[in-house]
This record gives sequence, structure tokens and C-alpha cells, in this order.
Amino acid sequence: MAVPARVVQVLGRTGHRGVQKIRCKVVEGSEEGKILVRSVMGPVREDDILMLQETEMEGS
Repeated sequence: MAVPARVVQVLGRTGHRGVQKIRCKVVEGSEEGKILVRSVMGPVREDDILMLQETEMEGS
């Protein structure tokens, strides 16, 4: 089940395929308020809402 998360900060680009590291905050669900660092492909900016498949911490 997908969980909505708001982009808090764009940390920067990694690699050459348009992957960006972002910091996001889970908006609702059992993990509400949790702040995660994720890798995202495609255009994204602060205050966008992403639908996360899982809310586990990702390796760096």
C-alpha cells in the first residue's frame, strides 16, 4: 500500500541517470511524521507529494 510523503529538501543529484537524493516526511499512515532520505528518478522539487511503496530506511 502506497504512503504519501512530502518532499522537504532536495539534497542533490547522484549518478548520470537523473537520480536525485531527497529528504521527505511521511504525511499519513502509521509512520506519520517520519523523515526519510530517498533516491528518486525524474523531476522533483520541494513540497511535491510522492507515493512511497515502503517506508523502510534506504541504504546510502
